[in-house]
Amino acid sequence: MEPLTIGRVVGEVVDIFTPSVGMNVIYSSNKQVSNGHELMPCAIVSKPRVEIGGNDMRAAYTLIMTDPDAPSPSDPYLREHLHWMVTNIPGTTDASFGNETVAYETPKPVVGIHRYVFILFKQRGRQTVRPTATRDHFNTRRFSEENGLGLPVAAVFFNAQRETAARRR
Repeated sequence: MEPLTIGRVVGEVVDIFTPSVGMNVIYSSNKQVSNGHELMPCAIVSKPRVEIGGNDMRAAYTLIMTDPDAPSPSDPYLREHLHWMVTNIPGTTDASFGNETVAYETPKPVVGIHRYVFILFKQRGRQTVRPTATRDHFNTRRFSEENGLGLPVAAVFFNAQRETAARRR
């Protein structure tokens, strides 16, 4: 929880919670997301594999990927920007077994260092989450409240910034 608090994910995106389900987020370049680590934009072009732990195969989860720093960390007036949403993910599987209700949008930070946050919620049951109509001005807390999801069961975030020609070498 400490990296999530230091990175201001707890506070700006979600309330304090106790992680209760394991979640691994791995991009195709075998880059595993670790709290606060930086990933290059070229490594995050395709949606990642998201493995859901736990021991309840009957459980269903909702995964949200959001950018609380859109369009820039100094002026995040689009906060939050929704990059991806998958609902009805069966426990002990991965996100590919769920329903992609908002297609993966490749992060393309233009100004400053952006945080990209993956948040996992346990659903009350299957088919109980209504997808959102917009990507900009998404609010994770409000979405959770409107869908009866409660506090997250897992979260992880990475940082990314614009890739200059010098950084690509």
